[in-house]
Amino acid sequence: MPDDLNRFARNLFDGLPARYDRLAELLSFGQNGQWRSAMTGHVAGTVPAEGVILDVASGTAGVALQLAERTGARVVGVDLTEPMLRVGQRRVAAAGRRDRIALAAGRAEQLPFPDASVDALTFTYLLRYVQDPQATLAELARVLKPGGIMASLEFCVPDGAVWHPAWLAYTRLALPAGGWLLGGREWFRVGRFLGPNISGHYRSYPVGWTVAAWEKAGLTDVGTRRMSLGGGLVMWGKRGG
Repeated sequence: MPDDLNRFARNLFDGLPARYDRLAELLSFGQNGQWRSAMTGHVAGTVPAEGVILDVASGTAGVALQLAERTGARVVGVDLTEPMLRVGQRRVAAAGRRDRIALAAGRAEQLPFPDASVDALTFTYLLRYVQDPQATLAELARVLKPGGIMASLEFCVPDGAVWHPAWLAYTRLALPAGGWLLGGREWFRVGRFLGPNISGHYRSYPVGWTVAAWEKAGLTDVGTRRMSLGGGLVMWGKRGG
């Protein structure tokens, strides 16, 4: 059975798919696409043309489409939220990528794939919605072939006397207000939730802990890059043999 965080994530995002991608770009000041590109850049060029990339927390298939554009591999996208996946299916069809991208409902904590079965793996905005990030990372690493690249994108919390207070003001005040104006009640709810949720996550699981968790899951050469003054975090690593 899905745990409480799974159910919460599904309920939170069920009402968002129709305008998700446009609003995500507006509310991140256009940074979401750049962050995605930085993440997929760690996978592009590492996967054979006949290979398979698994995109976890695929949402409306934005990352899956970018992976299909930047590689010759087949892409499988998995997400909890079926309304998001339905929008993703329409986007995949409109882009003429149905021969390269398949989308399916599923949980990151229990992937329906054999051990060492995919050549690369990406995940986006995932770890704040799982009960046990360490166990989830181990499950993600399980399906990755030795030598395969795993890359991720998460929100992060800026440091410093200027940017940290500015981020707090944006996430607590401007983000909920902007969500209400641009997307109505559902986006106000998400905007009000995100800032405290991101802060709480990093109090429990700082970036250093996350790097160590990747390594414990079997990833080597783990790297991090803070994006946009610290508002985004791209990570990558290689599955050990």
